[in-house]
Amino acid sequence: MARLYLLIAALLGGSGVILGAFGAHGLRGKVTEHLLEAYKTGVQYQMIHALALFGVALLLQHWNEKTALYVSGGLFTIGVVFFSGSLYWLTLGGPRWLGPITPLGGLMMIGGWVALFVAALSFSK
Repeated sequence: MARLYLLIAALLGGSGVILGAFGAHGLRGKVTEHLLEAYKTGVQYQMIHALALFGVALLLQHWNEKTALYVSGGLFTIGVVFFSGSLYWLTLGGPRWLGPITPLGGLMMIGGWVALFVAALSFSK
């Protein structure tokens, strides 16, 4: 699972750079400032959670109690897809029904941080 989370972290990080560059150079002047800000928020949260997932992958190598770390990584991954992905699609003209998916992704990311907190409680040297 650590390898999978490391692969996903690398994919999210690399695609985050690509999407950020696309937003900065390809979307400016083509979408409203409000939509561009939403897009930038999606990129920012994707990059933050790529790093968090990288950390989870590293921690899985050293901690005995792994269940909460598995949950954390899964929630980070799904949260990014829902949160950032819905913001990208809305910016690019996707259907309006995607709007309610954004906060669900945010809740999943928060859940990932809660699960990471729970994992930290079980940490012992």
